[in-house]
Amino acid sequence: MLLDLPHVHIFVVISGMGNHLESLRKFTTIVADTGDFESIRQYIPQDATTNPSLILKAAKMPEYEMLVNKVVAEAHEEAAGGDVMAVALDKLAVFFGLEILKIVPGRVSTEADARLSFDTQATLDKARAFITRYEKNGIDRKRILIKIASTWEGIHAAEELEKEGIHCNLTLLFSFHQAVACAEAGVTLISPFVGRIMDWHKAKVGSDFAPAEDPGVQSVTRIYNYYKKFDYPTEVMGASFRNTGEITELAGCDLLTISPGLLEELQETEGDLPLKLAVENAKQCDCEKISLDERTFRWEMNEDACATEKLAEGIRRFAADTVKLETFLGEKLQLQPA
Repeated sequence: MLLDLPHVHIFVVISGMGNHLESLRKFTTIVADTGDFESIRQYIPQDATTNPSLILKAAKMPEYEMLVNKVVAEAHEEAAGGDVMAVALDKLAVFFGLEILKIVPGRVSTEADARLSFDTQATLDKARAFITRYEKNGIDRKRILIKIASTWEGIHAAEELEKEGIHCNLTLLFSFHQAVACAEAGVTLISPFVGRIMDWHKAKVGSDFAPAEDPGVQSVTRIYNYYKKFDYPTEVMGASFRNTGEITELAGCDLLTISPGLLEELQETEGDLPLKLAVENAKQCDCEKISLDERTFRWEMNEDACATEKLAEGIRRFAADTVKLETFLGEKLQLQPA
């Protein structure tokens, strides 16, 4: 059974010299951002996230060839003359999720096809199909998060899914107004992309940022404070980190999803971390509650060049990796990708 993940409400520096990863665990739920089972076993996260890019990378690893071949064989049988590729893609995503759930005690995020990002009904259908597959394998839907791009259509789909008890992780989130819309929709969790926000600003100014001045860090801090001040239950999970400085500046965030390379750096760095984000501080922040309808959401996205460009780029990249995954599976299925 998945346990509720408590928010940390303390203002202390964890004492006793350990490493940064151990220290961070005292404040924040650690999530592994990988499809590699061995990396997940090594760092013992609470949850894990996947996406088409990570699954493509893992599926090509020799150690997972048997798993992929099993998916292909079962897809042929299950499709029974229907769309074998669609079945194979869904089965592969769920297969990786099932294997990950044997390792982590919490949840796994499985991503809806990025090509559905502007189609509410198709996103609903895909999410329900994923949940059906997981439940047929004995997995409680509480342990699954369906990852959906933070478009207006995606957020609307997530709102409906949450009412059905299907929990969602709204990804490719780059702006405060995306976060507000997600909170108002009652989604379970959001994944603001810290590193990609920083990338955009770095390209504009041509220089690096100190961790506390990192635009991605500042964006997540603003969202966290807003959620806690106004008692939104939606969890904030910082994602897409470029360095450990971004991570340590967000100590206290509900969750952080971290790649194996950065988990290793944190584990190898000795010392204690101070708490950076806390509910008590958030309650004191100077911010006003706002509400968004579709017109306002679309206007605010239009006014935020970083969010507009990075959302579009992120959808294109995940869609491109899905096509690559189709090509990879197509070779095994001995047919062309749909």
